[in-house]
Amino acid sequence: MKTLKILMIIGIVSFGLFSFNKLTQEEWKVPAKYEKMKNITKDNSGNLAIGKSLYSKHCKSCHGSKGYGDGTKAANLKGDLGDFSSKKFQSQSDGALFYKSYIGRKDMPNYEKKMSEEDMWITISYMRTMGK
Repeated sequence: MKTLKILMIIGIVSFGLFSFNKLTQEEWKVPAKYEKMKNITKDNSGNLAIGKSLYSKHCKSCHGSKGYGDGTKAANLKGDLGDFSSKKFQSQSDGALFYKSYIGRKDMPNYEKKMSEEDMWITISYMRTMGK
């Protein structure tokens, strides 16, 4: 019985530490050269349609169809996937979104070899519509 109690305590503590780790995520530092970048594409209906298509292909499985971080692969990933409709997300500079989305880190893959910079900018334009 004593062993069972000890195992239960270890399990509860382990779960608590795992949960805490999932909630606390190291700050994502964006280099100054990216922070100052502006989106080079126009927000017209053609580009937004392309952006939606690119988002569906590259982002939706993790970030979800509406950008809430609830995609089909989200549960298997560590850290906060963000809520693209939130003020916190939408207040980031174009360059910060570009850096985080294109360069990536940890579970966020690098897209430099998967899509062009212009396509990433078009995708970011579409992501901006999620805050409206």
